[in-house]
Amino acid sequence: MQLTIRRYQDPDKEKVLSLFSQGIEEHIWPCFKNAMSSPLYLCLSLGLGVTGYLLASGLGALVLVSGWTGLVYYCCHKLFTGYLRDGLKKDMQDIPASYMAQPDDCFWVAETVATGKVVGMVAVVAKKNGAERYGELFRMIVSSAIRRAGHGSRMVQTVLDFCKQRGISKVTLVTTAQTAGVALYQKMGFKLVRSYTKTHLPNWMMKITRVIIVVMEKSI
Repeated sequence: MQLTIRRYQDPDKEKVLSLFSQGIEEHIWPCFKNAMSSPLYLCLSLGLGVTGYLLASGLGALVLVSGWTGLVYYCCHKLFTGYLRDGLKKDMQDIPASYMAQPDDCFWVAETVATGKVVGMVAVVAKKNGAERYGELFRMIVSSAIRRAGHGSRMVQTVLDFCKQRGISKVTLVTTAQTAGVALYQKMGFKLVRSYTKTHLPNWMMKITRVIIVVMEKSI
């Protein structure tokens, strides 16, 4: 599939917001699956099942395990839908103002040559840390229909080339350690800088999701 990567234009907004929503929401199930398949949660589910069975037969086991599973899914769902809702209300509401107001900021879309469908997006914002100028990569989303074909690498490279042309020394990004995107960034030369777990969720809910947020960077 041939793609064109170009700067965002106002008529793209509806397509971009739809892709953004789909891209964030699709993380919910992998997040839940990753948490429930951990050795700790497998043991906990088994323990709850045995306890429920001993206390109230098979129905008791079903109730306890279902309750626990539902809680984990709820926390994973809350994490990503909250992130989505926040993005739609803030920066994604006015993309030009958020990502294109300054000459060293930009927002790109990837569209199919044949149909003009928007299937990818990425943004960069120039920032300063003392005398050092760096770019922060935002809103990197690639449609599932075009993955594993090198298009994600092209989009990241677009950001790197843009920043290099403007004399920016490095590019940073924030993502979750559980997403497939981490492998892409590592392939492109990004290194892990630090990790944390603080988000908009209460700490106990974040711990249940077992999600870790990572900061990565690449010198250019």
